Amino acid sequence: MNPRAIHPIIYVRGYAMTQTEIEETVADPYMGFNLGSSKVRQLWDGQVKKYFFESPLVRLIKPPYGYDDVYEDGVDQVVDPQAQRESVPYRSIVIYRYYEPSSKDLGAGEKPNIERFARGLGELILRVRARMFPEGRKPTKAERDAGKPASADDFRVYLVAHSMGGLVCRGFLQNPALDPGNARRFVDKVFTYATPHNGIDVAGVGNIPDWLSLYGINTFNRERIAELLALKKADRDGDAVDTVTNFDFDRVFNLVGTNPADYKVAGGLSSLGAGEASDGLVRITHATTRGRVGRRFVPSPQAFVHRSHSGYYGIVNSEEGFQNLVRFLFGDVRADGYLDLDELTLPPAVQQEYDAGKQIRASYLFEAAVSVRGKQWQLHRRTGNDNSAIFRKFDELFPKQGAQEGEWKPDRSRSPLLFNVFLDRNQRADPTRPSLAFALDLCVRVPEYTVAGFLFLKNHFEGDYLFRDLITIEATPPAGPKDAWKIEYAFASRRGEPPGRAELAEEHDGGLTFLIPLAQPRPPGLRATLRVVTRFWNR
Repeated sequence: MNPRAIHPIIYVRGYAMTQTEIEETVADPYMGFNLGSSKVRQLWDGQVKKYFFESPLVRLIKPPYGYDDVYEDGVDQVVDPQAQRESVPYRSIVIYRYYEPSSKDLGAGEKPNIERFARGLGELILRVRARMFPEGRKPTKAERDAGKPASADDFRVYLVAHSMGGLVCRGFLQNPALDPGNARRFVDKVFTYATPHNGIDVAGVGNIPDWLSLYGINTFNRERIAELLALKKADRDGDAVDTVTNFDFDRVFNLVGTNPADYKVAGGLSSLGAGEASDGLVRITHATTRGRVGRRFVPSPQAFVHRSHSGYYGIVNSEEGFQNLVRFLFGDVRADGYLDLDELTLPPAVQQEYDAGKQIRASYLFEAAVSVRGKQWQLHRRTGNDNSAIFRKFDELFPKQGAQEGEWKPDRSRSPLLFNVFLDRNQRADPTRPSLAFALDLCVRVPEYTVAGFLFLKNHFEGDYLFRDLITIEATPPAGPKDAWKIEYAFASRRGEPPGRAELAEEHDGGLTFLIPLAQPRPPGLRATLRVVTRFWNR
């Protein structure tokens, strides 16, 4: 782990609806960040397997991370006026206890207000900075070796947020009126678990109405979120409020849950209302952010995991969540995978109909799952069974070009983004091997074809695969100053064959782009290229 990637972590918890939930929240020192789980579901038979995930907090306190909390003798050493420490360790986890003023036991029972929460986050960041760099005190050598910067000017902080906590972070970062002290400049990265970045929709109702102010539920109305973020209509696309402004959207990571079945809040009514394509509360399509690059919208880094919004099978207290968290915060290599399609061939019977001049329509599902060497969990998983596969229509992938009938040209801007993976060369599963490796389980399938407006069923089974293989990708860093990165790949379907060497397509600022050819020659099939864009991270 690169010491320069070490910064304090501020955890921002999610929504508490009733006064009872608020009191339970403030009674917990770590506000849920300390909750782990001993259960992980085995998907093939539904049985429960015992697996101990201690909690994000406990994992970060253990080696190799070595974080500390800010509590000593029952006193919060950051915000409590009775604090005795001269300074707070740089490797600290701070819990943002924004519900305390709303507690009748520990506060004044103030009405919860998300603008107040967002403004208080900036105040807390400045307070943490002041406590870590007391005036006149320089860091010791041991502190510098542990990653503490030489001066308060280089102070940075990570924000880790669950659910509504991500909106609190975005309100502070994006709305200048909620950051009067300009604390935003000290935020290095933001990691969100299951945040409703584009609001919450309920089946039969749609977006939660703005007038539903009971318990502050209207916080998740899109117009209300736009007001919180000070987003103008020019900043968003239609009703979408998932656009990050005033902060680098590429340094916001979104972890998306895809398991509604295990979310038991409200007796399962929440899960029923959110629908299958959700984590039980937040719809999959609403849990990510994006930014503008010119006229285009570009997604923030993201991963999908088969976890529910909270609970024993929840996204925060999961191994998958933790591994994405620490790789994004502390890793040193980022790899983004795109599938560039050159050709999608039709079944012979459908091709005959197309050659006869009939109108053909088809759509495709792209499934991708990423795992790392030596681990049983997956960093990222998008499948049709989880309702999270990437969907594209043929016309989107190959818009018609030119005057000649039947001439098609791939649109690279519509190439499916299969994965964003962060890796850490200092946390390799096999320390004896210098390479970084991960496996991509890639599937492309066709839900259906239509010919002249009618579903085509001749010799076609719904969900038939055009391509399906496990691709192992291994990247070896340069051994010396005159050497170059090397990426090798292998297909599970071609066991025994020597690995292939990925073509170096482009060398760009801070990274390299490699190409891996994919083909299923017999129709229906495809001809495509897996484009892996790599760059150094945390430099």
